[in-house]
Amino acid sequence: METTHKIYFKDSANMSEIESDSIDLIITSPPYPMIEIWDPLFSSLNSKIKQALEEKDGKRAFNLMHDELEKVWIELTRVLKKGGIVCVNVGDATRKISKNFQLFPNHVKIINSFQNKDYIELPCILWRKPTNSPNKFMGSGMLPPNAYVTLEHEYILIFRKGNNIRDIPPKLENRYQSAFFWEERNKWFSDIWEDIKGTSQNLNRNNITQKQLRDRSASYPLELPYRLINMFSLYGDTILDPFWGLGTTSLAAMILGRNSIGYEINYEFKDLFQKNLEAIKKLNIDINTNRINQHIDFIKNYKKKGKDFKYHSVYYKFPVVTKQEIEFLLYSIKSCNEDKGKFILTHQKFEFEQ
Repeated sequence: METTHKIYFKDSANMSEIESDSIDLIITSPPYPMIEIWDPLFSSLNSKIKQALEEKDGKRAFNLMHDELEKVWIELTRVLKKGGIVCVNVGDATRKISKNFQLFPNHVKIINSFQNKDYIELPCILWRKPTNSPNKFMGSGMLPPNAYVTLEHEYILIFRKGNNIRDIPPKLENRYQSAFFWEERNKWFSDIWEDIKGTSQNLNRNNITQKQLRDRSASYPLELPYRLINMFSLYGDTILDPFWGLGTTSLAAMILGRNSIGYEINYEFKDLFQKNLEAIKKLNIDINTNRINQHIDFIKNYKKKGKDFKYHSVYYKFPVVTKQEIEFLLYSIKSCNEDKGKFILTHQKFEFEQ
């Protein structure tokens, strides 16, 4: 199997390189309005945003920032297939404006935007991010009534384009080979994720330039798009990330045998992405091995409870809980080459020895 991965270094408000109704799944995390690190970016897109911030008009700045994101949401609607899924990872912002501490609910604005288009809103996921700080309060400390609740979660908003689910041929082989394990389904499709921590990109933290780029990318850990791609796409599908950053979505797509397209305005991120590619074969093997080992541990614990397995994997011979899992298949990356701005990968069946 071969997959192709393209990155366009330009504004994603105009994705003219992509045909309409051609993308299977969109996974992205935009710059969060009213998070200070993104003020210069939003101000460069619209001078009125800079003016609003200087005048301490937080609500106007907040709305103008979302007007800029709206341009991208319009393009996503054009390129996504009917029945396709959009996953938007976003956090709300807290900020003191004119001595007033307040919440700017980014997830509400994005939900409203997609509801006003041809989308069905699906149950979202709360990604509860652990904090290293022992302080669970803000404001007046131990004294009521002026303390504030701390934000320790982000949202993964999930939308489906149109009223109908994606049209998939009933005998499509890829669908059954793209299956996930029964126990993974129970974990991944929960509405609260508490087990994804930190970031898994292997960047050189001693290099100040790379650290600055990492901070500016606001990238999510690899496990997040890895799960979502498993949950909402098939082998050979095309995944789009309009806010590509360090290319985490593309890395996950490569490991999972999907095609990908990314848009990014900062060309410097390409060097970091290519550096991560140097280790992708090993990362692919480690992830696949760990995933199967976790399933084998699950099997052992399941049997200890006196339960038996009716079905077995065709490719790996171990037991599985349901008939839908018997064609479960993982791929390993055989080669990775760059050709005229595209990354072309070949994949082969992942061999696992028990």
